[in-house]
Amino acid sequence: MQLNRVRDLMKIAAVIIVPTASTPCVAFAQDGAQEFRAALIADLQAMRDKFIGLAEAFPQDKYSWRPMAGVRSVSEVLMLAAFEGYNFIPGSFGGQRANLGTPQETGALRTLSDKAEVVEHVKKGFAHAQQQLETIDAATLTASRTLFGTQRTAPNIALFVFGDMHEHLGQLIAYARSNQIVPPWSRAG
Repeated sequence: MQLNRVRDLMKIAAVIIVPTASTPCVAFAQDGAQEFRAALIADLQAMRDKFIGLAEAFPQDKYSWRPMAGVRSVSEVLMLAAFEGYNFIPGSFGGQRANLGTPQETGALRTLSDKAEVVEHVKKGFAHAQQQLETIDAATLTASRTLFGTQRTAPNIALFVFGDMHEHLGQLIAYARSNQIVPPWSRAG
């Protein structure tokens, strides 16, 4: 199912990009920006539902579980997803990052392990990302920009950012299965 969303995003990107003669960068046709935005939001919503479903499926006593030393715990993966919604996703597309307080307050959020608080931050992080994607003007959303020191087109940013989020979702699914937790969308009947 996730692979189909990525393929849909790639198809949309292939249809709506128009190379210019003067630059190797890629520009979007105006009518394609709304399709691009809709594809991003649809994928974001699907990931949100799965992250929240898993966050709610893990019992509190498993929030500190990690497969081995030096690897993120369940709560750390979930808070990473929240922070990507608060910051990484909107910032990558030219949107506003969430104001989470002082650097000390923001740092403290990364160590949350209370299930109710973590679930609430995952919900808020995804809601912030969606609100930003909905309101970023088309020219900003589809502009090429530098991300991690590399000039990237909007489709490349989408694949990079959303690919990273899907990787963390897969990590959390593996954590769930290692703990005999069936992802809510995989349950029979």
